[in-house]
Amino acid sequence: MPGVIFERVRKIFPGGSVAVEGLDLEIRAQEFVSLLGPSGCGKTTTLRMIAGLEHPTAGRIRVGERDVTDLPPAKRNVAMVFQSYALYPHMTIEQNIEYPLRKRGVPAAERGAMIAKTLDLLDLTALRARKPRQLSGGQQQRVALGRAIVREPDVFLLDEPLSNLDAKLRAQMRAELIELQRRLSRTMIYVTHDQLEAMTMSHRIAIMSKGVLQQFDTPEAIYRRPANLFVAGFVGSPAMNLIAGRAGETAEGLGFIGDDVRTALPEGHPARLVLPPPGTGLRLGIRPEDVRCVPGEPNAVVALVEPTGHESIVIFRWGGTRLVARVDSETRLAAGENVRLQIRAANVHLFHDDGEGRRVGP
Repeated sequence: MPGVIFERVRKIFPGGSVAVEGLDLEIRAQEFVSLLGPSGCGKTTTLRMIAGLEHPTAGRIRVGERDVTDLPPAKRNVAMVFQSYALYPHMTIEQNIEYPLRKRGVPAAERGAMIAKTLDLLDLTALRARKPRQLSGGQQQRVALGRAIVREPDVFLLDEPLSNLDAKLRAQMRAELIELQRRLSRTMIYVTHDQLEAMTMSHRIAIMSKGVLQQFDTPEAIYRRPANLFVAGFVGSPAMNLIAGRAGETAEGLGFIGDDVRTALPEGHPARLVLPPPGTGLRLGIRPEDVRCVPGEPNAVVALVEPTGHESIVIFRWGGTRLVARVDSETRLAAGENVRLQIRAANVHLFHDDGEGRRVGP
């Protein structure tokens, strides 16, 4: 099955609003890729340009070897699943799934087998005679998927398809979508603002902000090596702690110096060999799991404790600096308590504090 390639794609809406700027992106065949970012970042516009519902202002879009930039939607062989299920309320589930086949003129003798296969794949066979109003939200979403699957497209485009479901159903549907993609061996491009969905489902994630691609990599690489300050602050829950300071000499060696927090970079840290000159403005990034309470003279105070069951999210005040940490449920802390904090220096991230926020080091 083909992949999808964007070549310097730009989209400007009437009035001069830039939705997508200079997008270069290659999605491999049979890959599950999520487009992740805040509202207004250009991810849905990108999806709609693949579908042919929006035309790029500049650049080219390819599906496999075909240039589809100027092709009408019907000739692209892609299928889109929307946030709203968009099912026909007067039709049965079977009729809803059959509808795209009828529109394409597939002979009735062939339609039956294709519909039966799709119903079985989505565990909808027993519900085939029901109307959409008789189904749960998760079942309706599976019907919407079935209407796309039955067409046997080259590429599936999914625009926040789980956002209308409750948390339990979303978790169930995430697992079903992962299994579905594996069984179909099709390219899937999934738009979401939910980083948990993107991190758990995707082979790779394209993170966008203000129409610009910020990073395109595996979930693990994005979490462990964010390309810039935007990605560092956007991916992770709770978000990464970002502290302003400068490069400089600490008591333990070269590293980061902030008003309250300072840390040396240990041997082997990827930023150590490319650390900018002393005094250069930097941001120190610390994941909440890399802030620890240790024995010793207190240097911080507990501001807030949020128990979540297996762990607690704790906000500390280290001088004038606010730090968020993950703490295991066996560590008992109370607001106002004085503690000693330690940072796992081997895991810290450094970013240039220059407006672009590029990562220091690989």
